[in-house]
Amino acid sequence: MAATGAAGEKGPIVAPADDDLVLPFATEISGARGRIVRMGTTVDTILARHGYPDLVSEAVAHALALTTMLGAPIAPGARLSLQTRTDGPLGFLFVEYQAPGKVRATASYAKERVAELAARQARLSEGELLGHGHMALTLDPGDGRDVTQGIVALDGGSLTAAANTYFRQSEQLPSYIRLAVARHQVAGASRGDGRDGSLCARAWTWRAGGLMVQHPGAREDEGEGRDGRQAGEASEDWQRVRLLAATVEDHELLDPQLSPRRLLLRLFHEEGVRVFEPRSIACHCRCSRERVAMFLSSFSAENLEGMSEPDGTYSVTCEFCSTVYRFAPDEVSRGE
Repeated sequence: MAATGAAGEKGPIVAPADDDLVLPFATEISGARGRIVRMGTTVDTILARHGYPDLVSEAVAHALALTTMLGAPIAPGARLSLQTRTDGPLGFLFVEYQAPGKVRATASYAKERVAELAARQARLSEGELLGHGHMALTLDPGDGRDVTQGIVALDGGSLTAAANTYFRQSEQLPSYIRLAVARHQVAGASRGDGRDGSLCARAWTWRAGGLMVQHPGAREDEGEGRDGRQAGEASEDWQRVRLLAATVEDHELLDPQLSPRRLLLRLFHEEGVRVFEPRSIACHCRCSRERVAMFLSSFSAENLEGMSEPDGTYSVTCEFCSTVYRFAPDEVSRGE
């Protein structure tokens, strides 16, 4: 099954067999641990609600797969967010993973600059779209403990490169991360660009996938590793499993007919691989009419006057799920 870029075209596919999940695993011989993420309906629904240009959609999909893969182990109720602020055409990107398995995303971009880049009709790197700035990974345990944050510079590189830098510098943990994003044609669907957000009317749907492998035992520079083996042996194990992981192809990470379990066996059959309980993923937004009403009530009467529609009503669109909330004048309490 061939794979192309974000706007690439493929032959029709049938319904996914194993989708919208994170599958943790461990290799038997080398002692590495990792996760595979496979996103179909979840990523497509989020992107359809926003109607971003393809270049932006691809970057958001990468961020969704990465954040989900990083956040999968956190405790229920905890939240991990990935946020970028840069000088590039895609100046702001925010993705949140709330355990167990709820994701949401939003982005802000310069429409004219993105349109100019798209008009070049040349392959654009994610680094060019993001530009220079920083990526922040923020963990909120949600149980009263302190929020922690790690910040990595973005210097014209990809989110994958930034995440690898984070683990190398902040965690001293050898890591390999691979992400893939593409659009697939849905069998039997009618042609259309999907800008109206209707899933059933669109022939092309977004998919995202990722593979992450880490080796805790190889973090020591000398002496015994954490598992009792000499660091040199742990390092050799890591190099071997990393080379095996690097053989994965983009289409393998995205193919709905190739289950994550089969892919792991294909990659690490020489090592022996154990899989653990998969974790489901679904798009979820925390907005509600009550929350929006509370937000409006925080504004003074003077500020509210400038926010009203010509008929006196108030309209607020959620930046994450694009739901529009409308309020009559008497439904909004005015702050002091």
